[in-house]
Amino acid sequence: MAARSARAEEVPVGAVVVHHSKVIGRGANRQIRDDDPTAHAEIVALRDAARWLGSYRLRGTTLYSTLEPCAMCAGALVAARVERLVFGSRDLRFGAVRSKFRLADSELLNHRLEISEGVLAAECLAPLRAFFAERRPRGEPASADDMRLIAENH
Repeated sequence: MAARSARAEEVPVGAVVVHHSKVIGRGANRQIRDDDPTAHAEIVALRDAARWLGSYRLRGTTLYSTLEPCAMCAGALVAARVERLVFGSRDLRFGAVRSKFRLADSELLNHRLEISEGVLAAECLAPLRAFFAERRPRGEPASADDMRLIAENH
C-alpha cells in the first residue's frame, strides 16, 4: 500500500484493517490525488472496512499501519472502536499514539486500543527514507523535519 502512495507522489504510508484474519480494508495516502486533507492511509482503510462490515463500528478489528497515526487518525481509530493498532515506525513529528500524544489508549476516552509498535520498522522506514531522499537536492543531508518523520523507534 505504501508503494502505491509513493508511485502517486504521496508520502508512502499504507494501512490495512483485519477482521478474523481477513483483510477487510486497505488504504494508502491519497490527500493529493483526492484533494482531501483527511485521506490518510488509515482513514482510507477505515472507510473501506466500514463499507465491508456495513457498520461504522469496527469492533474486533486490527489496523496495521506502516507509520504511527496522527491525531486525526488516532481519533478515528478510537471512534471506530478498533480493537488493536500495530504500526511500524514512530512519527516523532506528528505521531499521536506514542510520540506526541497517547490518544489511542488514553484513560480520558471511552475506548482504548491495544497497541504494538516497531513491527517491521526497518521495512516500514525504507520507503519513507527513499521518498524524502529523492526530494532533496543531491548530496544535501536529511532535514530536521525529514529526520523527525522517519525516526527510529525509541
